[in-house]
This record gives sequence, structure tokens and C-alpha cells, in this order.
Amino acid sequence: MALPIVALMALGLALVGVAVRNELALELAAREGARAAAVSADPATAATRAATRAVALPIDVVTTSDGRSVTVTVTYVDPVDVAIIGALIGPVTHTASATMMFEPPEAAERSPPVT
Repeated sequence: MALPIVALMALGLALVGVAVRNELALELAAREGARAAAVSADPATAATRAATRAVALPIDVVTTSDGRSVTVTVTYVDPVDVAIIGALIGPVTHTASATMMFEPPEAAERSPPVT
């Protein structure tokens, strides 16, 4: 009688471990995307490339900007394919965001001071 309960608890623990790993991976992808976007002339493309290279998950990347900073939001829908528990919970959506200020242009690219 105790074995099914122990097995169910072990599956639940495995599910929590996978969820934590996915959250950490998305945070990494969002930071990498924001870093790349902050120094690029094309922030959206740079963010998408950097974020998808950072993790091996099929993620969606959304980039927004207010002119001074760039925010990269990364989303992943985990199908939760752990036996028994996955059927009870269903898919879980993980989301992470990172915001960084745009890097100032290099000294050679700056316009000369007005005198």
C-alpha cells in the first residue's frame, strides 16, 4: 500500500525539479537576450538569436523598448510529460523577463558637442 504513494511522491518531486530547471533556463535566456539587444542596432533580432542559443527549449521571445531600455520576455509551455502527474496537472507555462538599459554609442559614433 505504501509503494504507490512513494512512487507518486517521487514523480511529483521529479516534476518540481524539471519545473525549477525550466524556470532557471528561461531566466538565463531572458538575460542573454536583453544583453544582446542592449548593444545591437536591431534589438529584436539580436534578442531572439541570443535567447534561443542560450537554451535548448522551444521558446517564444518578445522584445519591447521604450527608447532608453529594452525588455525581453521569454515564454515556454512545458507539456508536463511525467507519468500520472502530467495527466492531472496539464501543461505549465513558464515566463521570465529581463530589462537592460541601451548601451551608449561608442565615442567614435557620438556626435561632436555643440559649441
